[in-house]
Amino acid sequence: MTRKVTEVANLQNDCRPATPWQRVTAALHTWRTRRHEHAPPADDTGSPAPEPVPGANALWRMRTTVKDEPGSLAALCTALAEHRVDILSLQTHPLAEGTVDEFLLRAPGALPASGIATAVRTAGGTDTWIERADAHDLVDAPTRILGLAARTALDAAELPLALRQLLGRCTIRSQPAPAGGDRAPDGVPVEGALDDTVMRLRAPEGGVITVERPYLPFTPTEFARARALVELDSRLGPRVPHGRDVLTLAEGSDITVRRADTRDLEAARAMHERCSDRTLRLRYHGPVGDADRYLNHLLSPRFGRTLAVQTASGRLVGLGHLLWDGDETEVALIVEDAWQRRGIGGELLGRLVAMAAEGGCRSVYAVTQASNTGMVAAMRGLGLPLDYQVEEGTLVITARLSETVSTGAGEVGSTSAP
Repeated sequence: MTRKVTEVANLQNDCRPATPWQRVTAALHTWRTRRHEHAPPADDTGSPAPEPVPGANALWRMRTTVKDEPGSLAALCTALAEHRVDILSLQTHPLAEGTVDEFLLRAPGALPASGIATAVRTAGGTDTWIERADAHDLVDAPTRILGLAARTALDAAELPLALRQLLGRCTIRSQPAPAGGDRAPDGVPVEGALDDTVMRLRAPEGGVITVERPYLPFTPTEFARARALVELDSRLGPRVPHGRDVLTLAEGSDITVRRADTRDLEAARAMHERCSDRTLRLRYHGPVGDADRYLNHLLSPRFGRTLAVQTASGRLVGLGHLLWDGDETEVALIVEDAWQRRGIGGELLGRLVAMAAEGGCRSVYAVTQASNTGMVAAMRGLGLPLDYQVEEGTLVITARLSETVSTGAGEVGSTSAP
């Protein structure tokens, strides 16, 4: 389950969640509040540079607003040159009054961010923002945007990740359209809406994609880029990569692992009917009769990626979800009773975690119960650092990812799969 499932279910079904759902939601809200704020990490924006290395250079990303008049940019460039700061790239974001200039800078390692910001302020720059950059920022903006468009074109689930890579650290949430309605929630216009640090875009299905970046206002240029990416997604319609892997389990049975979406809704409902009440309760944490209500949300590429497990006869016997939850990522599993304890859950979880690492996620979390020994064992089997939080009887296990996370068949979830 995702922490947003209860909200979504209410919007789609116009009914009150059961008491167990309320307890889980309250517990997760408490856990999230303790761990997260909207502000960027303290060691990023506005922070001092790391311990300087003699003779080394540092890369910085910087934004500043300058007056839209001749000589303003020249004065800024001169001030940077006096501190031996090289300008590697420059993008301009026109405003109604003034211009936001976005720089990629290479500066002496001993020069702190505050020194660069002071030089810019002295030269007439205002509302200056600066943070450390890395080698990935050396790719020019048109090339990076074309790459994001290509990824989105191949896989509908890539849109939230593409928006985050386009706009930097931000929180992205999707809200479906009200059931039976032809307008998006809150009456968002077709062209979207920009309000300083929040942009709202009409999702292809008629809902709303909300993007928040409280530490840095969006510019009209960024809004136009994001809107173009969403429009591309809308024009291409539903799509997932078609790759699939056939695996042989330890006892000799063959299974197929592939991507799934809402077209698998009926097969997923049929699997629910074959699952025991205990399996459904461990997965959905509420009345078993409510389980089917959330499948449409869980299978939608708009909210993440889903892997399906099929038998040789084509019957769906397992689902693994990687769900975008704002600025976090959830993993969730369900395996039909007759196919449990055969390694399917661990196989799915390993692939989902590899997808998360590929998408740049720093961690994934699973919401379960201490009695769900299968899920707990699968998380431990990842071999990753784990954090445990218990709130109101709900167990939240968070795995911290590293660049070494991989799986031998990760191509199933890759946009490059044939």
